[in-house]
Amino acid sequence: MLASAPGRYDKQPTVRVPGQHRVFTGDQAWAEVDRHARNGGRRTPVIVVDTYPGTDLAQLMAVVRAALPEYVVINVEDAAAKPIEDIDTLIKANLTNDRVFGVMSHHSLDQFYDADRLASLADRVLDSTQPTVLIGWGAALVPLQRSTLVLADMARWEIQQRQRRGAPNWRCANGDEDNLRKVKRGFFVEWRVADRHKRALFPSIDYVLDTNRSTSEAKLITAEAFHLGMQAAVSTPFRVVPFFDPGVWGGHWMQEKFELDSDADNYAWCFDCVPEENSVLLDFDGQIVELPSIDVVFLRPRELLGELVHARFGAEFPIRFDFLDTMGGGNLSLQVHPLTDYITNTFGMHYTQDESYYLLDAADDAVVYLGLKTGIDPAEMTRTLESASRGEISFAVEQFVNAFPAGKHDHFSIPAGTVHCSGANSVVLEISATPYLFTFKMWDWDRVGLDGVPRPVHLDHARRNIQWDRDTKWTQENLVGQVEQLASGPGWVEERTGLHTLEFIEVRRHWFTDAVEHDTCGTVNVLNLVEGPEAVVESLDGGFEPFVVHYAETFIVPAAVGRYRVRPHGAGVGKRLGTVKAFVRGTEMS
Repeated sequence: MLASAPGRYDKQPTVRVPGQHRVFTGDQAWAEVDRHARNGGRRTPVIVVDTYPGTDLAQLMAVVRAALPEYVVINVEDAAAKPIEDIDTLIKANLTNDRVFGVMSHHSLDQFYDADRLASLADRVLDSTQPTVLIGWGAALVPLQRSTLVLADMARWEIQQRQRRGAPNWRCANGDEDNLRKVKRGFFVEWRVADRHKRALFPSIDYVLDTNRSTSEAKLITAEAFHLGMQAAVSTPFRVVPFFDPGVWGGHWMQEKFELDSDADNYAWCFDCVPEENSVLLDFDGQIVELPSIDVVFLRPRELLGELVHARFGAEFPIRFDFLDTMGGGNLSLQVHPLTDYITNTFGMHYTQDESYYLLDAADDAVVYLGLKTGIDPAEMTRTLESASRGEISFAVEQFVNAFPAGKHDHFSIPAGTVHCSGANSVVLEISATPYLFTFKMWDWDRVGLDGVPRPVHLDHARRNIQWDRDTKWTQENLVGQVEQLASGPGWVEERTGLHTLEFIEVRRHWFTDAVEHDTCGTVNVLNLVEGPEAVVESLDGGFEPFVVHYAETFIVPAAVGRYRVRPHGAGVGKRLGTVKAFVRGTEMS
């Protein structure tokens, strides 16, 4: 049986989990938790529900109280968390005064809690003759023996959607605050602390609760089912759930090609493979459970990433694929990304945002702005940008920056420190390193954001990272049109299309009308079907079921898969197809 039915771009891809596993919902879920707790050997059951920050705790507590009326339900956050003012003081250096950028936190969740109050809460529960539910982010910190541990998990993208609708950060009264500042607090502090905390809980959880939807509709699975789902994901090619977002420069290509809401003003981004943010949908015999795809990275890093990628990056997915749609839209902001030394010393991130633009589609007038024009005066460009940032003038981009014609299937490398932006009327498949937040905008074409507020410009950061020697000649010789044929066979050709040697990602393109064989060589592969309607990915040894992919879909082939083939399928038979494949250089195992 094929893992995906023929059709257009699949916005809800799933990972099928073998075996028989129950998915519990509503009161049935809490009845199952209660059953487990009462069979745990304690005379008075204690259930711990440890939540990811962003969970609607009040709603979840109401659901639990209604489902388990015999239990006392205690909000651990109210009972034992430090005052938010104390936490703000603790993390002040991480948050900074900047609207976008902070410093990576290395705090642990116990630092946000009062140890004496946690101990007092444990004594209160142990002295009680009533069954108890301890609930909240950090509930597992209460020092007592529990009957049952439930991890209530949530993807970061869902948290951001809730914050846009007015949800605050954890225990903050900032529901109406600038969303960029909410994301900053999450990205640099809350999510880092939360991931450390839940990784420590993984070995001891009894259940996982999917809270990505309404809490009353939350789905519960056993720890066994959860771990088998993680294993299923790394045993086959799979896709994470893409998400789409509007922007001031957004276009309309994805609205048509991906059948998105036609009434939306535009769609600028599609985050098609950003496991830190995306979800993964686990299919338990037709019952779908949504969990953060980063859980796969945390729990199965060696099978997913490969030994050498894991050794270099740890349990972090280093490759990102996303779409930038400016078809009928505008130019992206003129920008530059930080050098590795700068991002490490300034923000505490251990690798930087090298990237590239692969043109999935382009109108005749499409351009990519890339590199500086030969002979420009850095001081003059800096002064002009500063004047433009004050609203005194409009910055004349083409006076200082090269504009290269951009056609379909062109590939432009953009190592950190290179001034760049995509122009209007194109669709870019951005193949890059994962630290997506670190973009230093220099000029935004006199625009404001969708919220009506001028988008942040970071000239001070930018000028410290611009590589002024990357002029027209250097850019043409190093970053534009770098295509090299490597191999060919019956019905296929393999090419190297980038990235630059300063970047750690290798990209290979295959054109094919027949089957072409691949081998992960022990390192994770990320692919996109950039040409043709449909292909199928097959195991050479029957290790996974055939996996169908459609035009523009990004898919991950875990390192553990080994050898596989990609061939035309369905509507793709008889046509010339193309894939691009990215992997980390120097991590292939012989």
